[in-house]
Amino acid sequence: MAPRTFWKGYLKLSLVTCPVTMAPATTASEKVSFHTLNAKTGNRVVSRYLDAVNQKPVREEDEAKGYPRGEDDYVVLEDDELDSIALESTRTINIETFVPAESIGWIWYDRPHFLSPSGKVGEEAFSVIREAMATTGTVGIARLVLYRRERAVMLEPRGKGIIVWTLRYGDEVRDAADYFDDIGDSKPDPRLMKLIKRLIGERKRDWVPEMACDPVQERLLDIIAAKKKGRKKPAKVSAKLEETGNVVNIMDALKRSLASEKRGH
Repeated sequence: MAPRTFWKGYLKLSLVTCPVTMAPATTASEKVSFHTLNAKTGNRVVSRYLDAVNQKPVREEDEAKGYPRGEDDYVVLEDDELDSIALESTRTINIETFVPAESIGWIWYDRPHFLSPSGKVGEEAFSVIREAMATTGTVGIARLVLYRRERAVMLEPRGKGIIVWTLRYGDEVRDAADYFDDIGDSKPDPRLMKLIKRLIGERKRDWVPEMACDPVQERLLDIIAAKKKGRKKPAKVSAKLEETGNVVNIMDALKRSLASEKRGH
């Protein structure tokens, strides 16, 4: 069963427009979540905004957006000022430009969403835009209001549909050169490379979603189930850390690794 749609609007390219629906491609609904409680009463704890000076609660209608310009000094922005810089339409994905698909690095990708035509009427226009991007090896760039903020989004053809990726803002992405430039340019020993490739071959598997499972989540569910039934909580799983220090002889370490891989099979 398809998940509930959380966004409806239009996909537009020049004079071509079609109705579309969009839903997040990922979900956190299956994750264990907790409420904060008062341990003495068992009642839920609610959060409120307090005035930092007089410690009194602030009503929602008295809240305002402020940009700090000094200590305890803010530029206050009114709602109409914030609205004036927003997109004219929050319901239209207007593709402004196309770029080569490989030109956008993975680090810019934020959240994926499934975009589908809304009904049979829009399928033809939707399919033409999707196939044109696929055959030209390009992705579309547009702007859209999602999660209460205006964002750049990338439209990527995928099978019968389109993936809409929200893109990270420019000031969120750090320059990799700041972290990698100091790494030396020396080439690894060919003998070590040969052993590493053998080790990779021993551990190579086809990807399955279970490789990204969450063992902590599973143990939490075990504890919750035990408490529901009045049983004692499961025994604590000890996390043993292996402290190896510096490997002096990489060749010997690789040979021992390969030997242990073979014993494991």
